[in-house]
Amino acid sequence: MTAVGVPGLDVPDARGRTGLDRVGRDLTGNPDVVVRDVELLASGWHVLRRTTFEQRRRDGSWTTEQRETYDRGNGATLLPYDADRRTVLLTRQFRYPAYVNGSPDGMLVEAAAGLLDEQDAESAVRREAEEELGIRLGEVTRVFDLFMSPGSVTERVVFFAAPYTPADRVSDGGGVADEGEDIEVLELGIDEALAMVDDGRIADGKTIVLLQWAVLRGPFRRP
Repeated sequence: MTAVGVPGLDVPDARGRTGLDRVGRDLTGNPDVVVRDVELLASGWHVLRRTTFEQRRRDGSWTTEQRETYDRGNGATLLPYDADRRTVLLTRQFRYPAYVNGSPDGMLVEAAAGLLDEQDAESAVRREAEEELGIRLGEVTRVFDLFMSPGSVTERVVFFAAPYTPADRVSDGGGVADEGEDIEVLELGIDEALAMVDDGRIADGKTIVLLQWAVLRGPFRRP
């Protein structure tokens, strides 16, 4: 009988990956956590794992825990701003996970964002600015590196801000149609954007973080 390999473990999965059950087994940064086993539960576009580990509690006792983690890679997001006109560029697009969890129509207003896809964070955010917003960036500022849902999702998002002017537009934007993207570009006054946070029209975490940074520490900070 011929042995059958398991995609993602000992034979490549649809994205050519193997050894997906090895991630986390060699962690040594926390002496109070010892990884004992990693199981691959799914490896479609992203990867779902169940990890068993022993953890020393604050009272010195040890407990065995299991956690499922969803690994979708890391990402980057961007707030373009025009300080003179007091505007920002955002997007509106359909998000099925939000739609199935209470968003009335699934249409979210967001800062442009995307996965790194083997690029460094700055290159990735420049790519997303052209694809989604249709602008070519000059200088960018790295604002934060944040874990957005650390209870179950491994993703770390790098936050950027960058000035723009109407002269920086190189296309209409809208995303990559072949990837299923259909993105509307919104130019909003910063006060309108903040009002949309207050009344719930903007309900995306990364976007709210960037807008609050812009008025507390960034280009729209009041003296």
